[in-house]
Amino acid sequence: MSLQVVHSLAQISPEQWDALVPSAQPFLRHGFLSALEDSGSLGAQSGWRPEHLIHMQDGQLLAALPGYRKWHSYGEYVFDHGWADACRRAGIPYYPKLLCAVPFSPVTGPRLLAGRAEDGLALLQSLPGYIEIEQLSSAHINFTEPDLDVLMAAQHGWLERIGCQYHWHNRGYRDFQDFLDTLSSRKRKQMRKEREQVAGHGISFEWYEGHQLQESQWDFVYACYANTYAVRRQTPYLTRDFFSLLAERMPESIRVVCALQDGRPVAMAFSLVGGGSFYGRYWGCLAEYDRLHFETCFYQGMDYAIAQGFQRFDAGAQGEHKLIRGFEPQITHSWHYLRHPGLEAAVREFLEQERRGVLAYAQEARMALPYKQV
Repeated sequence: MSLQVVHSLAQISPEQWDALVPSAQPFLRHGFLSALEDSGSLGAQSGWRPEHLIHMQDGQLLAALPGYRKWHSYGEYVFDHGWADACRRAGIPYYPKLLCAVPFSPVTGPRLLAGRAEDGLALLQSLPGYIEIEQLSSAHINFTEPDLDVLMAAQHGWLERIGCQYHWHNRGYRDFQDFLDTLSSRKRKQMRKEREQVAGHGISFEWYEGHQLQESQWDFVYACYANTYAVRRQTPYLTRDFFSLLAERMPESIRVVCALQDGRPVAMAFSLVGGGSFYGRYWGCLAEYDRLHFETCFYQGMDYAIAQGFQRFDAGAQGEHKLIRGFEPQITHSWHYLRHPGLEAAVREFLEQERRGVLAYAQEARMALPYKQV
């Protein structure tokens, strides 16, 4: 198979790319990834250079692996800073590396895109040779689905790493009260109290789909998003243009909830939807109110998921505070190929120990869930 590399999705038609992407997955669509590129959110200046590996034959795209050459480890949510630091101390170059993932989004989904399984496998098996030729330290495929996990486990030299997120499941609830009825009395009272605190500030909420938002409203969304980084004295990953481009290219996948006080917007949460799943992504506020974060990011999303029939609410990485609000531990998977044999051996040993710790933590975390004991 002839491996090709493209540094911009503008080189591939949206129709050909999206033909390989499951319709339920918004994050791998041409519109999402190209909006990241065209908005300047990605590029050499950001330490994320698009480097998509593809196989084309007679002008037809047969397989693709969305990838990025990285000069740092930020925005990935599978943390390998310790590996990079160990390499630095040992005098081994760790950057650049190749990452196959959705930038800035710790969301599980397809990574190897192919119409035929044999085309996808051939592309995957070309990766070790590619990073050898390019003198990259490693290749990483983050947040993989079960089908790819089975395939990766059969490939020589790839190391599996697991992590833990928290997802909420809609078990056919009629409304939020129906969900509350599944909780222990103490947790049910706590959630009601939190929601009442926000309502007591005179805050109401309005939901929008992508096509309903004007540019002035996107200005507000971005101001809130950027403020979450400003308070930590960090630079936001996404540019303002990303939101406008995404609204233009994928409006049907966008959901935004705005919190208003006396008709004035004070906070927002930005989400994507697809395939029965609701993906909470970005949040921000311009005024601080007690419990507003929990209401805007979690309870409003749960309300919306119930009303619209979404079966799963993926609210992103980290956050043990999600457990007591009904978000259950979910094991995630990623795969790593390291060229340096010494680094590979050290990481292999580390991952074996880490795996035991993650599995034990996930089991223990379930004890913090608010549901009634059966």
